Amino acid sequence: MTSLTTWTRAAVGAAVAVLVAGATVLAATPASAAARDGVCDSGEFCYYYNSDNAGSISDFTGSIADYGTTQPSCYDFKGAGAGKGLCVKNNAASVWNRSGGTVRVHYNSGYGGAHQDFGSGARGNLNATLKNNNASHQFNPGTTGRFWLPFPCGETWEAGTRSTHSPANAVDFNHYPQDDGWMVYASAPGTVSRVANLGDTSYGRYIVIDHSGGWQTLYAHLSAQNVSVGQAVSEKTTIGRVGNTGGSTGPHLHYEQKLNGSVQRVTFRDGSPVYWGQRNLARTTNCP
Repeated sequence: MTSLTTWTRAAVGAAVAVLVAGATVLAATPASAAARDGVCDSGEFCYYYNSDNAGSISDFTGSIADYGTTQPSCYDFKGAGAGKGLCVKNNAASVWNRSGGTVRVHYNSGYGGAHQDFGSGARGNLNATLKNNNASHQFNPGTTGRFWLPFPCGETWEAGTRSTHSPANAVDFNHYPQDDGWMVYASAPGTVSRVANLGDTSYGRYIVIDHSGGWQTLYAHLSAQNVSVGQAVSEKTTIGRVGNTGGSTGPHLHYEQKLNGSVQRVTFRDGSPVYWGQRNLARTTNCP
């Protein structure tokens, strides 16, 4: 567990996304749902311990590749009623999708195996295959979880989020005890659309990559930029190095995923950040 001191370093080092004239402006996206509190709020996808939307509730605001199986590290049922405190994995019987898109429930971790889709607003029971056999879920299947962590395998990075971040859905990555100079990789195949330097303000040295389906990723506060505009990259291409440029006051990587110009909650194939808080992540598949 990261100490408050180390988390503060990343928080203070966050960029203010106000760019100089002529640069792309990235607007903050406000949170549409509360933190995980056992209440099914608008914008969330919720599991119920019992059928017919009864029992304790476990609420989510993004994709989860693996819920975990033991306390205190697993995702659990937090609402009042039967099942409260139990791990969600292989214990859910019904759902309510209050998000704005389709959510797919998977039999296996890592978004694999048999699945069942629930459209926006849908509520009902998991089918006979998925009932008490749920291991992961995916928001907007086919788009969510398409990205890899922007680092090589074998490294563990703390992904930190907070509602006061600008943009709110961005993630700050820290590698303790030292951040500066670590290699940064493209998160998915695409084409580099911007390689810029804002000096001592905002993102500092940053890179934007365009991906298919209207997606973009942004990498900021870099100490080095190793690609050029128009260059085709893959998820195994080194694009730069972690730094402390721009409005940052401590080395870290500021990272964003955008869909059609709107900053989304970040998801990765090998595990995703938690909103709001910190989680250690490591790339384990398709290693560079």
